Amino acid sequence: MPKDFLKDVQPSYDVIVIGSGLAGLTAANVLGRAGYRVLLLEQHYKLGGMATWFKRPGGHIFDVSLHGFPYGMVKSCRRYWTAEIADSIVQLRNIRFDNPMFSLTTSYNRDDFSRLLTGRFGLAEATVREFFDTARGMNFYDDQQVTTRQLFDRFFPGREDVVRLLMEPITYANGSTLEDPAITYGIVFSNFMSRGVFTFEGGTDGLVALMRQELLRNGVEIRIRCPVERILVRGGRVRGVVVGGREIGARAVVSNANLVSTILRLVGPEALSADYLEEVRGVRLNNSSTQVYMALKPDERLDESTGDLLFSSTAPRFQTDLLLSRDITSRTFSFYYPRTRPAGRPRCLIVSSTNARYEDWAGLSREEYEASKRDLIETTLDSLEKYVPECRRRMDHVEASTPLTFQHYTQHVAGASFGTKFEGLAVSRKLPEQISGLYHSGSVGIIMSGWLGAINYGVIVANDVDALLTRATAGDPSASLATTGNP
Repeated sequence: MPKDFLKDVQPSYDVIVIGSGLAGLTAANVLGRAGYRVLLLEQHYKLGGMATWFKRPGGHIFDVSLHGFPYGMVKSCRRYWTAEIADSIVQLRNIRFDNPMFSLTTSYNRDDFSRLLTGRFGLAEATVREFFDTARGMNFYDDQQVTTRQLFDRFFPGREDVVRLLMEPITYANGSTLEDPAITYGIVFSNFMSRGVFTFEGGTDGLVALMRQELLRNGVEIRIRCPVERILVRGGRVRGVVVGGREIGARAVVSNANLVSTILRLVGPEALSADYLEEVRGVRLNNSSTQVYMALKPDERLDESTGDLLFSSTAPRFQTDLLLSRDITSRTFSFYYPRTRPAGRPRCLIVSSTNARYEDWAGLSREEYEASKRDLIETTLDSLEKYVPECRRRMDHVEASTPLTFQHYTQHVAGASFGTKFEGLAVSRKLPEQISGLYHSGSVGIIMSGWLGAINYGVIVANDVDALLTRATAGDPSASLATTGNP
């Protein structure tokens, strides 16, 4: 008989969390630590969402998610997870750029960038200082009419080389374009500029293992291979979920699934106002990506001067449409050395990441799709040859993923790597106004880009849930929620 992954599940919980991306994991942990009965439901057989990993023969372990986040991860992990997790976060010191305009290495922080911009790029110190101060002063409530392109035109008119230096890593980090609001750039850029780029020593597998241990210590019940079929709503309030054909009650539900699929598929339009549905249908998905995962043979080593992150491009200038084109000219290479997983087998890995459109892959026949993946691998190896000579001979394993891969494993709509564009944040935050007790947390908008944004949004939503349940316990009629297992 097939395994019952819901065996011994309770008829009701204080909170059900749908999805185990970093936002869902963090919301569950904060609420579990606060003493609530929390059920975490994950459709995949691994926790982590996009922040996960996979293994291949030969002792190769690949991180799926992107390689690098701001220093704020240290503070957030120490406060909302554990000191052990926070202490395992280390800095990436060699961030390289190589394109027709310039080639350089930087530690990617404000001091080093200021030195580059004034020395190598010849900008006035006052202009550079004002730009950094302007970006740092941006917040989520600023005017969203000013675009990133207009921000750059204000400070660096005609300087496409400067725009490229400032923009390429952030496009890689959160999918921002020159046409998006300037705040979507400025906030993320300033986060990185505070201290540089960091990663988790021990790999994503180590991170998720430590998070799982902490969740269990805090009493969170974890169930994998449990895709939620429906969120139950009655009388304008959430009542629980349907999973595996079974109804499980909840006083509150937090969805870490894709924002649009949460609202239109799991809830359904009949429970929502017409004005809100119009906003939902105006939410744009962020782009997806392709990756090529490469493992060197066990006895092969990379010279660490190769760098930690390499933004490589053959395009003569920075253009958003070129970053998304099937005719790839720009690749970001992440280099993983044995120090990345000091407790594991000594291995050198390389992951190439490129922004991509789902529609460019979804319409292909099976034969065309496989041929396109092979072409992606071969052209990536051609590009890598410049930085890792004789790379083909030195490889032990190579494979590729596409937007369809991410859609399959994460169920993200169109394989979106960064959720939705900035307008998704307002829609996400308004969801409990439509349905009391129902919340969304994940990669949406400005602050939700990457690992740090996901964790911080999980904290924000957990605090909202705590406030609601505290009012309900105190007898506030407007916050009263059902606790029975029969919604």
